[in-house]
Amino acid sequence: MGNPHVLVIPYPAQGHVNPLMHFSQRIANLGIKITFVNTDFVHKRVLSAIVDNDSVGSSPFVNLVSIPDGLGSEDDRNDFGKLCDSMLTTMLKKLEELIQDLNGDDGPISCIVADGHMGWVREVAKKIGIRVAIVWPASAALFSLEAIIPKLIRDGTIDSSDGFSTKKHIIQLSPGIPNFDTQNMPWNLGGDSNSQKAIFEYIQRMTEGSKMADWKLCNSTYDLEPEAFSLTPNLLPIGPLIANYNTGSSGSQLWQEDSSCLKWLDQQKPQSVIYVAFGSTTIFNQTQFQELALGLQLTEKPFLWVVRPGITEEYPDEFQGRNGKIVSWVPQQKVLSHPSIACFVSHCGWNSTIEGVSNGVPFLCWPYFADQFLNESYICEIWKVGLGFDKDENGIIRKGEIKEKMDRLFSDKSIRERSLNLKQRVRSSVGEGGQSSANFTNFIKWLES
Repeated sequence: MGNPHVLVIPYPAQGHVNPLMHFSQRIANLGIKITFVNTDFVHKRVLSAIVDNDSVGSSPFVNLVSIPDGLGSEDDRNDFGKLCDSMLTTMLKKLEELIQDLNGDDGPISCIVADGHMGWVREVAKKIGIRVAIVWPASAALFSLEAIIPKLIRDGTIDSSDGFSTKKHIIQLSPGIPNFDTQNMPWNLGGDSNSQKAIFEYIQRMTEGSKMADWKLCNSTYDLEPEAFSLTPNLLPIGPLIANYNTGSSGSQLWQEDSSCLKWLDQQKPQSVIYVAFGSTTIFNQTQFQELALGLQLTEKPFLWVVRPGITEEYPDEFQGRNGKIVSWVPQQKVLSHPSIACFVSHCGWNSTIEGVSNGVPFLCWPYFADQFLNESYICEIWKVGLGFDKDENGIIRKGEIKEKMDRLFSDKSIRERSLNLKQRVRSSVGEGGQSSANFTNFIKWLES
């Protein structure tokens, strides 16, 4: 067989495109040809965010292409129900057409690597007769939960139409995995009941497709989730999937990165800066945004705050922001690995969680939706490398609470010690002889066979 040609397709969101691009760059560095398929909407965003060749695989082996997601330019891609529906009706056919075109003129596709949230891709692969692997970009615990959805429905724990429960249940998969509260399920992505039904149906179809994949790889490590991996022995960790600046690979961004913050960080004292970033989908109401701004000011510590376009309306009048630097998007891994960073105020998306852990940075957890509450439990209760915030009776985290938790985190040396210890263990998994490294090598052998 000639050199493999791998088609990689992520779910169209920042937290999925990035790890799949790290994965692609890792494979491309071995001389394997990659065709990386974004939706047209994401593809345009990625290209317009590129400042230099370093931003997206500078490897000649990564070719960026796109197919439509079926939505119009005016549609909201954060309406997940609508997006899921549209992808299933449009992208199945478009992906099949793309593969046939590529097979015609670009060397046949030998394998599809799909984001686990695009598990339906297997339907296309089966029709054409191509092998499929999935990369699960979230925690192994989330994969374990979604794998038992049919059982949860049979037991009457959750409703078969939208995945919610009529009464509060706590689901415990294993003592070493955070409990799931049925009122806060990871597929609760907001929106109306029709949207929620569409999301839940999509997840069931995606899970079915993922089960049938030839390989199931996960952006995690045995050290982070031993119990979750023992529940799903056919899910193999290859994480952390993070940037490797030695090989010129730094992922794929949907916003242009402001690297001026790195020079600003160079001027700060070691372990003095609060880094605040809430990922690509979190939205704040005005009251909460104001409390956060004033809380940061109260700490009297330097802060680097990522306020992406559209996250909220305006800063409070009395906010000075003198201690801090506010930017719209940053090269997050370079920031987290900077010696001046003291802690990470995070929405706890899995990418941010993995990046924070890989750099030994303690967390202050501010989850917004989906699996972020699960990740917060891992951080605070299982690994004990961070603290959560308490909300008031109106569901708002007040400025006093923000200052108090910051003070606690800065004074608790044991949290930093555990963070550094976890960093060593997670990093060693991708080093020589590490479990993630061995799994990745075995996957490459299969790909080349």
